[in-house]
Amino acid sequence: MTTASPPVATSGGKKAQVAVQRFGTFLSGMIMPNIAAFIAWGFITALFIATGWLGWWHPIAPILGGFGNADQTGWAHAMTQLAQAAEGGATFPQYVGLVSPMITYLLPLLIANTGGRMVYGERGGVVAAIATTGVIVGTTIPMFMGAMVMGPLAALLTKWMDRIWDGKIKPGFEMLVNNFSAGILGMILAVIGFFVFGPVMTWLSDGLGAIVSWLTTNGLLPLLSIIVEPGKVLFLNNAINHGVFTPLGTQQALETGRSLLFLVEANPGPGLGILLAFTFFGVGMAKASAPGAIIIQFFGGIHEIYFPYVLMKPILVIAAIAGGMTGVATNAVFGSGLRAPAAPGSIIAVLIQTAGESNFGPGWGYVGVILSVVLAATVTFLVASVFLLRTRRRDLAMEGAGDLSAAIAQTEANKGKSSQALSGLRDRAQADAAAEGTSIGDEVTAAGVAAGAVLTGRRVDSIVFACDAGMGSSAMGASVLRNKIKKAGVEGVTVVNKAIANLDGSADLIITQNQLTDRARAKAPEAIHVSVDNFMNSAKYDEVVDLVREQHQDEH
Repeated sequence: MTTASPPVATSGGKKAQVAVQRFGTFLSGMIMPNIAAFIAWGFITALFIATGWLGWWHPIAPILGGFGNADQTGWAHAMTQLAQAAEGGATFPQYVGLVSPMITYLLPLLIANTGGRMVYGERGGVVAAIATTGVIVGTTIPMFMGAMVMGPLAALLTKWMDRIWDGKIKPGFEMLVNNFSAGILGMILAVIGFFVFGPVMTWLSDGLGAIVSWLTTNGLLPLLSIIVEPGKVLFLNNAINHGVFTPLGTQQALETGRSLLFLVEANPGPGLGILLAFTFFGVGMAKASAPGAIIIQFFGGIHEIYFPYVLMKPILVIAAIAGGMTGVATNAVFGSGLRAPAAPGSIIAVLIQTAGESNFGPGWGYVGVILSVVLAATVTFLVASVFLLRTRRRDLAMEGAGDLSAAIAQTEANKGKSSQALSGLRDRAQADAAAEGTSIGDEVTAAGVAAGAVLTGRRVDSIVFACDAGMGSSAMGASVLRNKIKKAGVEGVTVVNKAIANLDGSADLIITQNQLTDRARAKAPEAIHVSVDNFMNSAKYDEVVDLVREQHQDEH
């Protein structure tokens, strides 16, 4: 017997939040699977350009970095292009290298192909790549934005085109029609991309670049944190970072060798400050779990782990904003930044991608970036501590009042016998607690009631941890639960992590963080859904383990 989930929330605000999350996830979904390519490009750039770490390595660096004279180097197997000497203006064959082709062609085509696949599978990805090639060669700048628009659009048009003759093709002609129709549509879109999309995307890119430049010139760039930090705790972090800042930052890094836009969202300082404040001035479980969360957030780069702490006390978003603004301002003063995106936003990834150059000379870039993290954490910690200390007495009182069962047990122990009155009080307390914290069984039962079915319990063989990107916090949660199930001796249960957008209805039980559960329910309504505050440590994991142990115990 299957179960259905409770209805999805229908309030206007909730709908808007889910819609924004879904759009942001779509944008970031085109970038995140290709982050490895961005990192590879960043390493190659850092190592082999003329001013790179290995720029002195002749003839390797001139060939790979794309600045060597082929006539002088003598390596005849690499692609060259005509270039003009700075002195005298004479032309010479210059190696193309890896840096320019990767950022001009590889990265935009990967983005377009991923976007196309998200809309219409492999066929959509192919047409998207063809069409985006027209956009790329129709401009003089890397076309990340063009790829993010043309890729999904081309796939959508392919999908609509296929509907025209769906079921009308005579047997034996399917391959002919499918290949030629996709090829012709791709050709038309490539031409349109060359003459129409290219100029339009260049104009848009120049406009956004001008806005960033204006904010930088007028010292207003830190104001970005007013939008970024609240957006992060609403789980729009990937959308903001990879959907907006990565394309703009890459364009800026190509021109100047670095960009602070890569650090506006990825700076681990604000999250560290929040968690440190809870470590020293928090109460209860929040205080106990904060030190472990610091390791995950600061070194592992899983920023989602500190979002529940902010959502627990929303006023702390002010502390995060203050810290974020401090970090951005520090990088703006030093002119420091990263060569490529730091993903995940771990301090290790940040330091690896840091560019040494800055406004104060070579090497000061590291000083600027490290200070931006330290100062962002310090400011966030100080502001958050004020808020936590201001409400600490009340929080402690609530913490004690909440543990009514322990108080009753202590009273009965003091009396040396049980009390009927206290037992009734305990029952009421447990009922109140159950109303506040829904158990796995409650959710399953609620699902059955909602479905109007006789519920016998759905067998759970497949558990999916789902998050926005499917590769950060959900991977961490899956690892934790996988270990618990293994220790319990339960076999035959798979635990994997996925992006919410990739849920396909095959999972029996889906675990998400509270803010994302409605999206997961909409995507896989037949599954059992479990919401947790913290992927790292949730009491509901034990309930899940008990559930699968009970269901699978007869197999042994």
